[in-house]
Amino acid sequence: MQFIIFSALCSVSVSILLKWLKEKGFEPIQMIVWNYVSASLMCFIWFKPDLGHLSIQHTPWWLIIVLGLILPSIFLCLAKSLQFAGIIKTELAQRLSVVLSLLAAYFIFHENFNTLKIVGIGLGLAAVLSIILAKGQSQNSSNHHKAMIALIGVWVGYAFVDILLKYTSSLGLQFSVTLNLIFMASFIFSFIYVGFVLKQAWLTKNMLAGLILGMLNFTNIALYVKAHMLLKDSPAIVFAGMNILVVVFGILSGLILFREKTNWMTVLGLILGLAGVICLAQAI
Repeated sequence: MQFIIFSALCSVSVSILLKWLKEKGFEPIQMIVWNYVSASLMCFIWFKPDLGHLSIQHTPWWLIIVLGLILPSIFLCLAKSLQFAGIIKTELAQRLSVVLSLLAAYFIFHENFNTLKIVGIGLGLAAVLSIILAKGQSQNSSNHHKAMIALIGVWVGYAFVDILLKYTSSLGLQFSVTLNLIFMASFIFSFIYVGFVLKQAWLTKNMLAGLILGMLNFTNIALYVKAHMLLKDSPAIVFAGMNILVVVFGILSGLILFREKTNWMTVLGLILGLAGVICLAQAI
């Protein structure tokens, strides 16, 4: 259980750090670039992928390229959501991306659904609708519109990545090799975008902050995988524990660290979201 707790803490710490550093004048897109450097190195050290015997011909490069482009984009969307919607709504939207993943599993991978899954998905969709429509107390119309777009981007984006990773694993490519190649591709594409498209000057503070973000980001993934390995006969515990703890830690950090205000629609979304996660965990 400690792996689940620390994984959830790392996940929320990424959001806390992104939001706090943005307020301190750091550049999120530059931090996102360098996050993939430390994430790639830690992935190589932790999982020890066999890159030496990588098959050029049988590797689905199009998937690596697509995910390499999408991951930095979603990370930037996460930063925007934290800025305009706040950490409470952002964490819930990120966790409830599982609803779209499950719908894809039904329509694309033809997985069977039971009553609890249907109820869980229904509650999840209602929760997402509540938090997207909920307007902050001091939020003007422009910022509310930006918050809605960012939240939808986080919700859809994380689900899309999950679907693509599942498809990748179904092709037989090793998880560790896939993850390492995706991190490398994400760094290359985001580096080119910032350096040659935006033509931003690289700042040391953004690089260092990005390396720390990458360590937290990867540790979250590694501990989550470790928890699944240790509790392979109880995937529901890992699923429910991770999602509920991230939402709870997100709420606490939002209320205590950033003094975020909640209204009845946000609270309703939180209740529906947690209920949906519990139903989906029971359905596993």
